[in-house]
Amino acid sequence: AHLAERGWFSPGRVDHVIIPEPLNKDRICLGHRGVWWAEVETFGRIAHGSMPFLGDCAVRHMGAVIAEMEESLFPALAARQTAMPVVPEAARASTLNINSLHGGQEERAADFTGWPSPCVPDSCRMIIDRRFIAEEDLSQVKDEFRDTLERARQRGRDFRYDIRDMHEVLPTMTEADTPVAAALARAVEARLGRRPAFVVSPGTYDQKHIDRIGKLKNCVAYGPGILDLAHQPDEYVAVGDLLDAAAVMAVALAELLEGGAE
Repeated sequence: AHLAERGWFSPGRVDHVIIPEPLNKDRICLGHRGVWWAEVETFGRIAHGSMPFLGDCAVRHMGAVIAEMEESLFPALAARQTAMPVVPEAARASTLNINSLHGGQEERAADFTGWPSPCVPDSCRMIIDRRFIAEEDLSQVKDEFRDTLERARQRGRDFRYDIRDMHEVLPTMTEADTPVAAALARAVEARLGRRPAFVVSPGTYDQKHIDRIGKLKNCVAYGPGILDLAHQPDEYVAVGDLLDAAAVMAVALAELLEGGAE
């Protein structure tokens, strides 16, 4: 993003961009879904844990939020499908991940580090990871989640809450007939003996910076690795796939540098 802001990826300076990502050696990735990260906080009132009726538990409020998400939001997201060729198939729907939950306090006295504090929690925070499709508008994505919070609040647990934006990226997708995509397709067929699949990634990567900031559409992602293992403990890249992908990129780059795709 920094380099794009400084003009290093402007169309007048750069012709082609290939971003290595683990999307399988026989796939060419044309773009990605959008993402919105936000922190949601519910508020309560602190009290001694032996008298919880004198407090107001913020964690229970967050539980009501999650229950409302399960009842109304998750089914609504699953029903939306994109025309983008997102892989895997389940990622063609809108999705939401609860990234983390933080509520309550720990005892901070030196002799009792790690023990729970005997208090009713007055704050609970949840990080959400919302992935949205090209057919959705970011403002509507945010409004929908706020409506979910309001429904949870109005269903018998009147509480205060706050939403803080953390990160947002719009969906992007280039065309399969751009020079860099076409050159990679020919290289994949030459090396692997089969035509590649043109796909869209479920998660974002640096194409957003090349496209949105650098204004360069001739950009794709390509590289070895098993997409379904991304960010998992046993993520790996097979040596044979690494060699094949390197050869594909070498052949494609040779064609592009010679101007054969122009």
